[in-house]
Formats: sequence, C-alpha cells, structure tokens
Amino acid sequence: MKSTFNVLYYLKRNAIRKDGRMPIVTRVTVDGIIAQFNTKLEIQPTSWSVKMGKVIGHSSENKQYNAQLEQIKASLHGIYHELQRKDNYVTAEKVKNEFLGISEHHETLLDLFQKHNDDVLKLIGISKSAATYQKYEVTRKHLQKFIQLKYQITDISLKEIKNIFICDFEIYLLTTAGCNANTTAKFMQFFKRIILIARNNGLIVIDPFANYKIRLTKVDRGYLTQEDVEKILKKQFVTKRLELVRDIFIFSCFTGLAYIDVKNLTEKNVRTSFDGNLWIMTKRQKTKIESNILLLDVPKMILAKYKGKSINNQLLPILSNQKMNSYLKEIGDVCEIDKELTFHLARHTFATFVSFLIIRLISSNLYFEKSQ
Repeated sequence: MKSTFNVLYYLKRNAIRKDGRMPIVTRVTVDGIIAQFNTKLEIQPTSWSVKMGKVIGHSSENKQYNAQLEQIKASLHGIYHELQRKDNYVTAEKVKNEFLGISEHHETLLDLFQKHNDDVLKLIGISKSAATYQKYEVTRKHLQKFIQLKYQITDISLKEIKNIFICDFEIYLLTTAGCNANTTAKFMQFFKRIILIARNNGLIVIDPFANYKIRLTKVDRGYLTQEDVEKILKKQFVTKRLELVRDIFIFSCFTGLAYIDVKNLTEKNVRTSFDGNLWIMTKRQKTKIESNILLLDVPKMILAKYKGKSINNQLLPILSNQKMNSYLKEIGDVCEIDKELTFHLARHTFATFVSFLIIRLISSNLYFEKSQ
C-alpha cells in the first residue's frame, strides 16, 4: 500500500567533537515514523544550512560532502521503491536497515501460499487429493491477480494483511473474477487456512480474519426423477462421446460414486460378496471411508459394455471432469431435461433413489405389522 517517504539531514549538536565539528545525521521518515543513522560525515556548524539541509560553501571538501549526501539520499530512495515493488511493506526502520546492510526479512503472502501448495502437491495420493491441490492453486492465482490489480505489486507482506484487504479481495472475487457467493466463500476458506498457518508459525500476531465471517449459502442442487433418468437411458445418441458420457453418468446415478471415485475404479474393486452378488468395494478418495455398493443390473450392463476398453487399468474409459460436465450439458439439451446436468447431480440422484427405497421399505413393513 502507498506510503509517504522523506529523507533529510541535520547536525547532531549534542555530540560536538573537540575540533568543533558535528556529525551529520540522516533522518528517514515513512508514514510519520522516523529512523535515524549517522552518515559518518562531520562538519563545522558554520558550514551547515538548517533550512537547506546541506553543506554550504564552495570549498572542494564541502562540495564532496554534498555529493556524498546526495548519493545517500538516492540510495535510500532506490531502496524504498524496491521494497515497495517487492512486498509493499515499507517502514523507516526497514529502509535504514537495508541501507546499512542489516537484513530484515518479511514473509509474503504469495510466497507462503506457494510453499504450502508445493507441500500439498507432494502429498497427493498420500493424504491430499489432486482436486484439493487444484483448489488451493486457483485461490493463489486469484490472490496474485487481485494484488497486481489493486496495488500494482507482485506480492504483499503478511504483516499488511488487514481486514480491509480481506473485504476488498471478497469484492474482487464477486465482481471482477465473476464468482458466485458460495464459490467466493470457498476461496476465502482456503485463503484463511494460509493466514492460520502464518499465525501458527509466528509470522503474524493478529488474525486479520477475526472480524470477518465466511458465509456459505445452502443450495438445493436438485436431482433427476425416474422419468428424467429413463429419458436419458433410452436416448439414442449419434456420437460415441455423448453415449460414453451418458453411460458413465448413469453408472454414477446407480452407484452414487463421485467422478474421482469412478475414475479410480479397477477390476479389483468389483467382487462377489457372501450373498453371491457383485459389489463395488472401494474407498472414497475425499473421505477415505470404505464404500460397499451393490451392483444393480444397469451398472452391470455398463461395465460389460466397456470391458477391456479402458486404459491404465481403469474400469471405465472416463474423460476429464471438465469434458464430462461440458458434454452433460449437451446431453441435457438433447434430452430436454429442465435441469443443469453435472456429474455431481448423479450423486444427489442416487441419494434420492436410496431415500425413496428406504421410505417404501419402512412403509411396507409398517403396513405388514398393521395387518397382522
């Protein structure tokens, strides 16, 4: 953030030398806060102009003093502007220390975010998923663009993250970035985790999120009715890609598996259980919870249809999540489904089917008990 900067010189009159000379002191001021240091130059007070803040007189020695003072001032201005460019966290003390060669390092937001994401990347397949890494990366890139746009700098010191920065970033996501309220809230959650890491490691003292509340709006994602599913099932598609996407989407409707869990399926996950039926036995990547799903006729037929047509030992030849959702929108239009088809909608459809079957089962049992 922009700050005021000034450099001036004065004589330290309470440190007079035996020959009457006095040391010239540099005063650096940033936002009204002062830092001072000795220039190592000494002159007679009669050769000093308080008003001009420089040496007066035409002797070669005095001219040399003024040249040295100008060099110091130019160096301090250069240091100040470089600090502004690098991390925007500039103090008078920091400018002084940089000039004197005393290092004072401030951790920056994007640097810490990048270090965190590099660690997450190493943990993919161990304790983190590729999807989690991707969400952190998208959040970091949004912050990078925001900082560049708002402050015209490449990074910002963690010590400069205040409540106003957080509120401005939220507005940026909702307006310039075009994110909806819940997507914005998710990005803010990932941002907050980085700030929490900074606080836990002593990089900042005060939590800038203390007076900021992240609000997620409850959204009814909807589900497909039995008629919708039948319409998609019966549709004859002219292209193989839409047929493939339809089949895998229907597979998820009848198994409740998320995109990544379908992608991770191999033949080892399909087993015959003690009841003699085929079951999918897997572990959900997101929660690491064991999931056992009875294979009904429709998903069985889909598995048989694509047997041997996958690569990398996958059970089904699934496309990327982005392509799947793109083609599902096309399927929704072709089938005249008045809902936005996404792969996640399949999970909600499965959950609705299961709930419906449980209610029917409970109702049947109640009726049976009543009739006894």
